[in-house]
Amino acid sequence: MTESVTPSGLAERNVRSHSRTVHRLVVAKGIALAALLLGANAAAAEGVTVTPAEQARRSLLAPETLPSLGDVAASPLLAMFNAPHGTALETFEPAAQFRLAPSDAEAGLSPILAVTSAASDTAASPGAEPAHRVPAPGRSEGAPPDPVPTAIAAALARLIARDGLNPLGDGDWRAARAAIGAFYADRLFAPVWVDGTGLTAAGRAALAQLERAADDGLNLSAFALPRPSEGRLSPKDLAEAETTIAEAVVAYAEQASGSRIAPLRVSRLVTVAPSVADPGLALAETASAPDPGKRLADFNPPQKGYRALREELRRPTDPGPRRGQNETAVGLTAGALDDPPLVDTDIESPRPRLKTARRRLKRLVRDAGYAPPSTDRAQARRRAAILANMEMWRWEPRDMGERRIEINVPDFTVAMLDGDAIVHSARIVVGKPDTPTPIFSNVMRYVLINPSWEVPDSIIRKEMLPRLASDPNYLRRRGYEVKTVDGRLTVRQPPGEDNALGRIAFMFPNEHAVYMHDTPSQSLFDSEMRAFSHGCVRVEDPLRLAELVLGWPEERITAAIGGPERTVFLPRPVPIHIEYFTEFVDEFGALQERPDVYGLEQKVANILASVRQD
Repeated sequence: MTESVTPSGLAERNVRSHSRTVHRLVVAKGIALAALLLGANAAAAEGVTVTPAEQARRSLLAPETLPSLGDVAASPLLAMFNAPHGTALETFEPAAQFRLAPSDAEAGLSPILAVTSAASDTAASPGAEPAHRVPAPGRSEGAPPDPVPTAIAAALARLIARDGLNPLGDGDWRAARAAIGAFYADRLFAPVWVDGTGLTAAGRAALAQLERAADDGLNLSAFALPRPSEGRLSPKDLAEAETTIAEAVVAYAEQASGSRIAPLRVSRLVTVAPSVADPGLALAETASAPDPGKRLADFNPPQKGYRALREELRRPTDPGPRRGQNETAVGLTAGALDDPPLVDTDIESPRPRLKTARRRLKRLVRDAGYAPPSTDRAQARRRAAILANMEMWRWEPRDMGERRIEINVPDFTVAMLDGDAIVHSARIVVGKPDTPTPIFSNVMRYVLINPSWEVPDSIIRKEMLPRLASDPNYLRRRGYEVKTVDGRLTVRQPPGEDNALGRIAFMFPNEHAVYMHDTPSQSLFDSEMRAFSHGCVRVEDPLRLAELVLGWPEERITAAIGGPERTVFLPRPVPIHIEYFTEFVDEFGALQERPDVYGLEQKVANILASVRQD
């Protein structure tokens, strides 16, 4: 008798999980692995030989018909999975009984499990043998089942259930483990990286790149990577090698794409969003790639600036000073990565803590009873600084635009680039440490010629109101337009030579309300440390930059200066990236170091030190 299914019951069976993590965990642990273990126990109890592939086909649910979480929690499969090892099938009393339905010979379908209630079976056949007692057929005369998929399933069960050190830093390792389980469940637990004798060609290629992870500043020390072996390995050893490589592949891909540090953890003003690789997709793409090692390497940033820092990291260490290096920058990175974090730098005031950090370093050295060579400390500082900057490169968009603008805050420069070629470069003034310029990417869309300035409320409150208290005519005397709108004081500076925005403003609407503009205070560009603004970026030679983004000749721009404010949209919007790189290789191939003006490098270095696994 075939079980009748009501429409509501069918709908419940087809409800999709709203959480991908729950979906993968259910597939990997609650269904796939439970089905294998149930099949193994049933076969042992009844003397039936069932291959893992056959059992998976009978028991695995297709993604289109996933049960709800409540169904899975109450299912006899999961109950059997959670029962003590060795529990006999006869002692297991589920609410629903299992029996084999007749196979559809015409469609060539395998037998499926039909579910009927115990009450209905009893009513139909009083005194009959319980439906779950299926007479065992004779032992199969075919080849014995492959033990490797079963061993892989067991290894994955241990992986999914294991909680420990998170190799992804701020990434979700629990979801990544579930994704690994789902990947192998879809393959019926067939291996990728190993075969009956050892590593496959794909396994050797992936392992070679995994062993080079340190070249990109990645840390896979949580994984005991397998070594090639010429002898024949046991199914358990093959399964351990297979799952370890899979774990390391996922960890490499996520670390390389920026999982270790959430930018907002460093500062609320770092609002970039790294494109962290999806663990299941990363594993599938690497496994199917013609060259798995190259696919893994491609999860790292593709930009020239990143690649140059990677080469510097691999270069023999030179403890000598670099161009642009100063004592402040060296002191801020002291102890990072190779020593415990010495200072929890606050972005608004990194320098007052510098002396405290130095005193703590001296005390640690004194208490240890030795002083490491100065060259060792210099090498550690150099490596920590480069690693921190490589990590910040992972925050940048993978495609930054062929024609783009890059602003490097610690270098106090803006550059217009076409590919990797610098078309134009100029000095800039950035925000003070207590009013820092935010770090983010956007698109420049229009230019204001003869801009007016709507003074932000924060500047009115902190700087103008105290002056008004002693001189009520202070603002009007300086040409500001002062109004009260709905009880709120508003201040506007009209266009003119003395306007704080100068004659040109480059606009890229953003949540921080910052932009790049001209300034009447040209003398500020002569300073070496140019952190003076309230957060906006002041640019030297704005006319040349306007020529490039508008496509206008200088004469046309000059003729438009003077008079009322004018909005000119760019013929082609230009991506703009506000970055923070204290270490970079210049166009002449020289490694440059700049002061850590906001303390971001130090914060990144300290976080990397806290997430290491060795």
